[in-house]
This record gives sequence, C-alpha cells and structure tokens, in this order.
Amino acid sequence: MIYICLPVHDEASTVGPLMWKLRRTLTDPDFRRDFRIMALDDASTDGTGDVLERYRSALPLTVIRSDERLGYGRAVDRLLRAAAEETPYPKRDAAVVLQADFTDDPSFVVDLIKAIEGGADIVSGVGGLPDEPAPRGLRWARRAAPWVLGRVHRDAPVADPLCGYRAYRLIVPRKALRDDEPPLCTSREPWAASLELLARLTPHARRVEEVPLAMQYRLLARPSRFKAVRALRELLRLRGGSPWATPAEAAEA
Repeated sequence: MIYICLPVHDEASTVGPLMWKLRRTLTDPDFRRDFRIMALDDASTDGTGDVLERYRSALPLTVIRSDERLGYGRAVDRLLRAAAEETPYPKRDAAVVLQADFTDDPSFVVDLIKAIEGGADIVSGVGGLPDEPAPRGLRWARRAAPWVLGRVHRDAPVADPLCGYRAYRLIVPRKALRDDEPPLCTSREPWAASLELLARLTPHARRVEEVPLAMQYRLLARPSRFKAVRALRELLRLRGGSPWATPAEAAEA
C-alpha cells in the first residue's frame, strides 16, 4: 500500500486535479499499486474542504481536518503518524509526501516507490532534471541555503536535504515515534521542516537513496507563498552541529 500524504492549505484550485493525476499515475497498467490518499486540510478558508469532500466517494481518500493552523511541519507529522498507525505492513508499505500546489510532479511517485521496492527506506527527490524557471526569490534562497546551514548541509545523507518530495518505508517513522516521541518536525516552513524530518528519520533507516526530479512551477495556480528571508531564517535556527547518524548508528537502528 502507498499512502500519499498531502498537507493542504488553501489549495482549492489544485488539490482536485492533483488527486486525479495521482490516481492515473498509480493505476497505470505499467505501474499499478494499491494506494490511499491522505489529505490534511490545514485550516483552509477558500473552499478546499468542500473540494476534498466531493472526492471522498470517488477515490480512496482520508481527510483529516484541523481547525487550528498547524503549518507545514506539524501537518506532515500528523499525516505520517496517521499512515504509520493505519498500515498493517509497515515494513512493506510506504508513505509519499508531496505538496498540493502542483509544483511537485505526481509522476515522480513512480521513481520514489520503485526505489523503496528496491530496498531503500528513505528516498528523497533531488534536482537532476531540467527545472522550469523558478521564482527569483526561490532561486536566490537555494544558492544561499548551503552557506546558511554550513556543516548541516554538507553532511546530509542526500544532496538536497531541503526537498520535501520523499518516500518513507513506514517502519521508519513508526520506529521514530515509539515511546511518545515529540513531533517529527515542527517548522511551518517546508524547507526547515523537511530538514528536521530527514534528521529525525535517518537514524532509523538502513538505506537512504535519492532520485532525480524536476519541479513544474508553470502549473502553480496562485502567487508563490515562498518568502526567502523567512525560509533562510528558519534554516539558520537549525544550524549548529550535524544531526545526521553515522553509518554505524544507522546499521543499529
């Protein structure tokens, strides 16, 4: 089973078409897998909840509603917890986290899951294919992020620890959440939350891999919410010592 985890805030214009694209990808005859879409409606005010409700009878869809604005990190934490609790086969099943604004191309779910099926426990997307032009502030922040993070970025187990488009074998978050552990990630900023999440889960993974992907900014149906200064400030908060497990620690997980 593949659990597609969608943190959603005010994405009424894109979340429906995104789910249909995911359905086409996951039911393609060349790649047919059982799946469930898990969407967390993070206090949306634009009708996103109504859109999600219309799809519940047509798709294997679970909707989690939060009336309190959680932010990206806490929304992802709740989705992964829900998937880890629901799966009866955590060593086999996987969760894929992607954004609901269509900048993450759903077709890359295939590459992420094939890497999981090949033995990886965490599979992270990394820029390797031609990207469409990104907003200028995002391009600038991308260049600055490695300098802001220093050793934390250099020692990461993947080339792009800020990318949130990832697949996780569900035994990994289940291990990390034993004994009433704190949230897997808490930052409201996607880059910082993705870095926190990777740091929390890497010690519980035997194999971490990455697959090349490209973003699709032309399909963004609204102005970008990305704020470079805010994102870099959150990354600076996470700087200070390397959080990554050594190979020996990972082997013992």
